[in-house]
Amino acid sequence: MSALIETRALMRMDERRHVPLLQPTDFSLNASDRVSITGASGSGKSVFLRALALLDAPTSGQILWNGQPIGNAQIPHYRCHISYLSQRPALLDGTVEDNLRFPFSLKTSRKRSFDLAAVTALLGHAGKAADFLAKRAADLSGGESQVVSLIRTLQLNPEVLLLDEPTAALDPTSSREVEALIDAWFAGDPTRAYLWVSHDLDQARRMSDIHWQMSAGVLSGVTQA
Repeated sequence: MSALIETRALMRMDERRHVPLLQPTDFSLNASDRVSITGASGSGKSVFLRALALLDAPTSGQILWNGQPIGNAQIPHYRCHISYLSQRPALLDGTVEDNLRFPFSLKTSRKRSFDLAAVTALLGHAGKAADFLAKRAADLSGGESQVVSLIRTLQLNPEVLLLDEPTAALDPTSSREVEALIDAWFAGDPTRAYLWVSHDLDQARRMSDIHWQMSAGVLSGVTQA
């Protein structure tokens, strides 16, 4: 069976300084994988994740989805199945519910509909009651904002999550809420997988079964729990 995501000699250069940000990297993410990457700041972790999410174009190499190379024509399909979450949530004005309904107004999700029951269940995993939906986005803490951003993503049922230090700016309680949400999402379907970039080695061990290290743009040292 093909990996969900596979990279072949994926590389990214800083074209201005002619410095490699990501050395040629072979990597695979399979269904049911919980994978973490740790490393020092500037080691290339986020560069790799953003390349996988097609937020920054790689300089060379390939990304494959279910064994098929991703060309320009396949990018919309790929983005329907993977979701990228950063440590800086971007919310709209209005209420929490307004933010959660927003994706369904976009062309890519117009065939879907907002599911209040499913969202309420997700809120419960994060320790939030249904009345949380009425809170104003401007009044949310950093942790609450990240919970909303994550639920907004999870309600679309992605197959793969690419998590770029989603709890780096959060307090321990909020971090656990985010972790609980991701655990619940992952447990809901054995075909799902995620790649979690973290600076916290304890969290990486807690939230993954496969652990890689990144140093100077080189991915290495895979270990399994």
